[in-house]
Amino acid sequence: MVKVKNGDFIELEYTGKIKLMDRVYDTSNEEIAKSNNIYNEKMKYGPIAICIGEKNVLQGLDDEVDGKETGKDYEIDVAPERAFGKKDPKKMKIVSMSLFRKQKMNPYPGLQINADGMIGTVRSVSGGRINLDFNHPLAGRDLVYTFKIIKKIEDLKEKVDSVMKFGLEIFGPDIFKKELVGNNLKISSKIKMPEQIQKTFEEKFKKLVPELEKVEFIEEKPK
Repeated sequence: MVKVKNGDFIELEYTGKIKLMDRVYDTSNEEIAKSNNIYNEKMKYGPIAICIGEKNVLQGLDDEVDGKETGKDYEIDVAPERAFGKKDPKKMKIVSMSLFRKQKMNPYPGLQINADGMIGTVRSVSGGRINLDFNHPLAGRDLVYTFKIIKKIEDLKEKVDSVMKFGLEIFGPDIFKKELVGNNLKISSKIKMPEQIQKTFEEKFKKLVPELEKVEFIEEKPK
């Protein structure tokens, strides 16, 4: 067993539950996802590679992984403050039924809508008034996580892959390609990256993976 700390890369498996309901809402385990009816065929299941302290996972889980040992099973409680936040009354809105009728929508409790880029959930329908909640669906909820650190990652390629997954891949899964030669990393991009953004990511790679001697971005030219 190895004790891990902030800045270490690890392979982690986890399952998150809503405490009051004892209901699984998130997991890295495919069988658990299927047995709890939350399986998503677009998801890639299995242990994930993260850098501790970089909030690659929920803050409360990220905080608790620090100082734990590989190979052990852990269970932790995560308060709303370290999960999806407390309920904010300012994000609760009462709107007229007429707004839904104009959109030819029939509101019902649990319906999620997109309003100006914000996701809202219908909490109640009473007469001509609709109670909308723009808080995160799990805001105010106490959570329970079980997790195991499979291993501490030492492999350079695995570390680089993790940083790319939680950094560059937010732009899209097929935009960037990496080439790792020795301790030199070359990243080719299908889009033009502003110099400041390139510099930010170069610094991030070198900070999290100090073994890297050089990080270089190259814009691919259209054929």
